[in-house]
Amino acid sequence: MLSEQSVPVVRATLPAVGAAIGDIADAFYRKLFDAHPELLRDLFNRGNQANGEQQRALAGSIAAFAGMLLENPDQRADVMLSRISHKHASLGITPDQYKIVHENIMAAIVDVLGDAVTPEVARAWDEVYWLMANALIALEARLYAQKGVEAGDVWRSMEIVDRIEESADAVSLVLRPADDSAPAPFRPGQYVSVQVELPDGARQIRQYSLSAAPGRPDLRITVKRVRGDGLPDGEVSSWLHANARKGDVLTTSAPFGDLALAEHDGPLLLASAGIGVTPVLAMLDHLAAGGSTRPVTVVHADRTPDDHAHRQEQLDLIRALPDARLHLWYEEPGDGAPEASTGRADLTGLDLPEGLTAYLCGPVPFMRAVRGDLLSRGVPAEAVHYEVFGPDLWLGQQ
Repeated sequence: MLSEQSVPVVRATLPAVGAAIGDIADAFYRKLFDAHPELLRDLFNRGNQANGEQQRALAGSIAAFAGMLLENPDQRADVMLSRISHKHASLGITPDQYKIVHENIMAAIVDVLGDAVTPEVARAWDEVYWLMANALIALEARLYAQKGVEAGDVWRSMEIVDRIEESADAVSLVLRPADDSAPAPFRPGQYVSVQVELPDGARQIRQYSLSAAPGRPDLRITVKRVRGDGLPDGEVSSWLHANARKGDVLTTSAPFGDLALAEHDGPLLLASAGIGVTPVLAMLDHLAAGGSTRPVTVVHADRTPDDHAHRQEQLDLIRALPDARLHLWYEEPGDGAPEASTGRADLTGLDLPEGLTAYLCGPVPFMRAVRGDLLSRGVPAEAVHYEVFGPDLWLGQQ
């Protein structure tokens, strides 16, 4: 928690810092990449930098963390910190990099706020930063220890042993350790990072959910090609669609992710939209492989049946579970999906059993709407778990 000396200073300056946090984030990244261009080339998502999403996510996380220190001093922002730590571990972030971030973010605060940053104010916000950074460093150390690796040593070579076209814009890649060892264990719902070298020499990294259950001699990811719709297309997804072939070797991380299926017997809601179906598939596959009798409500929304990646596989897995029900929504169902509703997912008419645990994955507006529906139906907030790929613009709205 914040020291007694820093609490009134942070409380007094949070409105000003909050109002300027976007400018601070912009200045921070400019300074960071001027001093360390390799971080933009080989670590940070260049697309999210270009469209400003990474800057907004940084601003949201700092503001959310500082606000919690003031309003709930005896609690930690565990959900937010857990999600960030898993993402950082999948990128191979090390403790020394937090010092680089500290140097540049404090310089950015001074640049933007000028004379308002007295030594007292600087000390207080320095304390906020290191409370958050040290919490993340400790969480990430625990994650690395669980994987049995040194900090940052998460990368392995994986051979593509199969490639399956799932839809016009989604392809599955089946991966096996290139050294013939067993793949790293994981929990249903987790993801791996994939690092590829692009034509300009940059090594860009993206995360992809593991879309089949653990316990097999291989791993499977499903990659949706990100189309820019007026902005640049996704760099890594486009490269994988164009270049990744059977027999090729990819550099991938160990599995991480805090959206992981809990092992108990209570009822489940698995809600997805678009390519968010991938962690749900791993959960369904795991439940079916284990002969689960848990009540499972599956909700999926997509544009059309043809866009619904793994559609038949998902249907088959649900049929294999004795107490599973599927609710489908397509914006354009056509004649090929008589079982589906038209439009966007709506939980209003669904029977939600007591003791429900929900897992959500998809675009943020979809998850926000589903979460809101669940909370209004009396599902406790702590029972609703979600996964966001890319910068988490939802950090302060949990």
